[in-house]
Amino acid sequence: MLDIIPALLLVTGVVFLVLMILLNKTLYKPLISFMEHREKSIKKDMENTGKNSDEVAAFKQEAQEIILRAKTEANKIKESALVLAKDEAMKRYEAKKSELEEQYSQFLQKLDAQRVELKETLRKELPLFRSSVKTKLDQI
Repeated sequence: MLDIIPALLLVTGVVFLVLMILLNKTLYKPLISFMEHREKSIKKDMENTGKNSDEVAAFKQEAQEIILRAKTEANKIKESALVLAKDEAMKRYEAKKSELEEQYSQFLQKLDAQRVELKETLRKELPLFRSSVKTKLDQI
């Protein structure tokens, strides 16, 4: 039924070997080199990711330091502004206080002058007052 023909078996073996060599050169070697290249690329990307994570952490730390310095500087500016405002308020307070003291002393001087004037007026009118009191007393 089946006859084995050695020449045909040999030609089939040669065709199979040539096919294997051709497939090895055109398909398997490029595929294997592509896979190795891809694996190296993935490893390299993973290393870069690790480095990027370190850089991100460093940048984050630097940003936190900058924010801390900014807060410190803002507090210093706020404190200096507060001190300046207090100084300005104290200057205004002292100026107003001295102005009021001056007005008060002028008021006291006017009051003294009015008192002296009133005393003089009363002294001048004292004889008239005495006579009117005496007249009233005499009427009683």
